[in-house]
Amino acid sequence: MLKVENVTKYYGDNLAVDNLSFEVQDGEIFGLLGVNGAGKTTTFRMIIGLLNPTSGKITLNGSPINYDVTDSIGFLTEERSLLTKMTVKEQLIYYGTLKGMKEKDILERMDEWLKKFEISEYKDRKIKELSKGNQQKVQFISAVINNPKLLILDEPFSGLDPINVEMFMSAIKVFKEKGSSIIFSSHRMEHVELFCEKLVILVKGKSVLKGELKKIKKDYRKKNIHIKGDVDEEILKKIEGVVSVEKNAEEYIVKIESDDYIDDVFDKIKKSKHITKFSVEDPTLNEIFLSKVGEAYEN
Repeated sequence: MLKVENVTKYYGDNLAVDNLSFEVQDGEIFGLLGVNGAGKTTTFRMIIGLLNPTSGKITLNGSPINYDVTDSIGFLTEERSLLTKMTVKEQLIYYGTLKGMKEKDILERMDEWLKKFEISEYKDRKIKELSKGNQQKVQFISAVINNPKLLILDEPFSGLDPINVEMFMSAIKVFKEKGSSIIFSSHRMEHVELFCEKLVILVKGKSVLKGELKKIKKDYRKKNIHIKGDVDEEILKKIEGVVSVEKNAEEYIVKIESDDYIDDVFDKIKKSKHITKFSVEDPTLNEIFLSKVGEAYEN
């Protein structure tokens, strides 16, 4: 289990992380979210021991994170850290060796991952000759070659098409099933919603929201009503509790302040013709994220 306790980090007079606390259990995928400059990268660097907190402590399975435990950590950085003049094989041997692995084990795991990601034929190609998506695959393999107990993924889906996103998700879930603690960061909230169980949202280094994703969505009172049919948009807008009405190619999306107003909306449209859908749904994580970040900047 990873435990971050009351961690604060200053760069000179600049406060980068402000009294941050969270836990990531074994076999759990945890989302660390925030806009650029929110403190995510600084937090990651403290977790892996590249930076020391100004105050607070970080432990992995009860022990401080130092060179005794870093070989059990995998870190996929947002910025590509590949040595582009090396071949894929040379690159992975290099990273595996840094993690204290024997070359025989590195080569076995490398072949497994290259096959899984369908890039075995690029083993002896130089990194710079690969597409961005395939470079991202090599970057991922370099982060997991040591079968990490703690896996940190900063924007892991950068440069990937939807098919390869699914491939990465499947690989990440394998580590979850093996009991690894996984921290995941992405600006794509739909990716976070797909497999993060708990999360924290940072604004200017401070947590503005944290907890279980299901509970966060349940406690957020605003709801969305999806309606298909012939309805009068202007009438919907005038209903008390309606925040906005949007129309896409298929349906109207009515955003309401809380589920207290569901019946009012239904009463207004129930006599309309050809109503084929009236569905009340929780807001998306993206909506909650934008709301919480906006509130934090206004305060």
